[in-house]
Amino acid sequence: MAAVEVSGTIERNHIRLDTALPISTPKRVRVLVMYNYEGNWNEAEWLQAAAHNPAFDFLNDPAEDIYSLSDGKAWHDDIMQAQVNERPRQLFNL
Repeated sequence: MAAVEVSGTIERNHIRLDTALPISTPKRVRVLVMYNYEGNWNEAEWLQAAAHNPAFDFLNDPAEDIYSLSDGKAWHDDIMQAQVNERPRQLFNL
């Protein structure tokens, strides 16, 4: 599958492209529309979108489940923990 990036404008549920596509014959295409969202997404909306996005379907494959709780050792970053502990004091001038 080939991919081409072009910009355009959405007008009354139609897409008007700024430049011609390099496709000479009629073909079915997949369209991904990216735009600046002007609202605020809350955490639940992000989780809902990610949970139902087919881009993450591969994570349901048992072959991807390669780690267990017995793998490796816990990682502790004392510098990061100190910053996390200090942040509330900075926010509230404590």
